Amino acid sequence: MATSLRDTILGAAVEYVAEHGPDTLSFRQLATDAGVSHQAPYHHFSDRRGIFRAIALDGFNQLAQVMSSVEYDSVDSLSEELLIAYVEFALDHPGHFRVMFRRDLCEMEDGSPLADSAEGAFNALVNHVNTLLAPDAPIATIRARSTAMWSLAHGLATLLIEGPLEKKVGHIKNRREFIRSVAQQSGL
Repeated sequence: MATSLRDTILGAAVEYVAEHGPDTLSFRQLATDAGVSHQAPYHHFSDRRGIFRAIALDGFNQLAQVMSSVEYDSVDSLSEELLIAYVEFALDHPGHFRVMFRRDLCEMEDGSPLADSAEGAFNALVNHVNTLLAPDAPIATIRARSTAMWSLAHGLATLLIEGPLEKKVGHIKNRREFIRSVAQQSGL
């Protein structure tokens, strides 16, 4: 199946952000990296925010899929599997991850496709947390547990992507086992 020009440009943007971060992305650099004319990105994205919105939308859609499809052997292992799924998504998709949570790059207006997609990813986590807790758990408890799990996963992913963690703890030979160990130590 042939890749559309829009997808080619978007793919080049994701690769650039993964390697260099989003702050220096320019349409000229993007066109060069994608191997297209300097005007081609403007035909599909009105500005950098449009590119970042598309990256974030794609990222949240993928994250929702990953979080929804987490498999676990027992309820006791669910927290670990959720943490592993989130961190591995971030490490496998750093170009998306570096954009998805940056409000300065892509605002999420209520009711927008981007906001709905982000909500879908969070709701996938909340649904799993519902499984972890008693059936009559108060919504405040579910939200607090979801936030704690998300914070741990997001923080760990950020530390791994940006590099300072391995400088402190040494090379991580087995990523899944390291993430599992962090989940166990957190008490979640």
